[in-house]
Amino acid sequence: MNPADPAPLQHHRQQFPGLVNKAYFNFGGQGTMPKAAMEAIYRAYEYVQQQGPFSTKVNDWVMQEGAAMRAAFGQELGVHPDTITLTENVTAGCNIALWGIPWEAGDHILITDCEHPGVIAIIKEIARRFEVRVSTCPIMATLNRGNPAVVIEQHLQPQTRLVVVSHLLWNTGQILPLAEIIGICHNRDRPIQVLVDAAQSVGSMPLDLTALGADFYAFTGHKWLCGPAGVGGLYVRPEALESLAPTFIGWRSINMDSTGMPTGWKPNGMRFEVATSAYPLYAGLRAAIATHSKWGTAQERALQIQKNAEYLWQGLSLLPKVQCLRSTPPDAGLVSFRLKADIPHKQLVQALEQQGFYLRTIISPDCVRACVHYLTLPAEMDQLIRVLASL
Repeated sequence: MNPADPAPLQHHRQQFPGLVNKAYFNFGGQGTMPKAAMEAIYRAYEYVQQQGPFSTKVNDWVMQEGAAMRAAFGQELGVHPDTITLTENVTAGCNIALWGIPWEAGDHILITDCEHPGVIAIIKEIARRFEVRVSTCPIMATLNRGNPAVVIEQHLQPQTRLVVVSHLLWNTGQILPLAEIIGICHNRDRPIQVLVDAAQSVGSMPLDLTALGADFYAFTGHKWLCGPAGVGGLYVRPEALESLAPTFIGWRSINMDSTGMPTGWKPNGMRFEVATSAYPLYAGLRAAIATHSKWGTAQERALQIQKNAEYLWQGLSLLPKVQCLRSTPPDAGLVSFRLKADIPHKQLVQALEQQGFYLRTIISPDCVRACVHYLTLPAEMDQLIRVLASL
């Protein structure tokens, strides 16, 4: 399967300085910002300084920027802006959800064996503090056979209160059947809430969270959306809002009376926001989203990502010294593979970077991960395949 005609894409890529003089395969770690995003950030900072950082005009602008960012996220995710909490990253969103649940001793959390260490660390500390039990279900083995939803269902317990899963697994590139998993959890005699780590799905897949039904969906703008580091979000399903209490609290979280005293929480996702943030970054992320939209819709971009992943997977699968983790073409832009040669993966990634190819290692499973975007050129994938073939 050949990727799209590179000619118009070459022109579009000129807006991304980070793609110059390198073959970038690390979008799952951090995307490359378009010029428009960097320029929007600079203009926003300049505006703040010109008007006075704490002037009435800038304070009004801050509120407008937050509303505009929530609206942009809402449009990307198919939800109302009121359901969005602005955060710094995925981990911040997961912390809001995990610490906001009123845990009781004996409650049970189910996680998978493919979750990120940052999320696992939060859950372990919750287990220690509140005497919550945690267990792990093995879905890594379902990459090429089996149904992750069935495995998760088999590991639910009578006291399970929360299931924590990723939509698109950061290590193997598998897309989980999230709607099926959520349906299983919500339809129990004692409904179970679902927290989704969406680090890899937002910006790489078309999403409709209203239809999906996840209780909590934590995401970021600095990976596949190619925005600045420091802007992310948490979607909270309206039916789950009152089940979650704010943990970190500030002036953005609360309503105040005429004397400036707090009178209660904001009625929407703002109740989980805290205080001052780097507001000019919001303009940068919105500019990045607009840049992607000029190339194609979310559906068109996702289709091109999938085509590129299949193209790279096919090329790697032909190499005798390379073993792709997937036995069939990937569903998304993460292509993970192992070397059969006697070269440590870390050494390989470091050597590739010296030659202008940017990938990363994964510890579990032990592999190398290449991330292809709709921005990735066939020539870049061909060059990577040739280099690996020469090992």
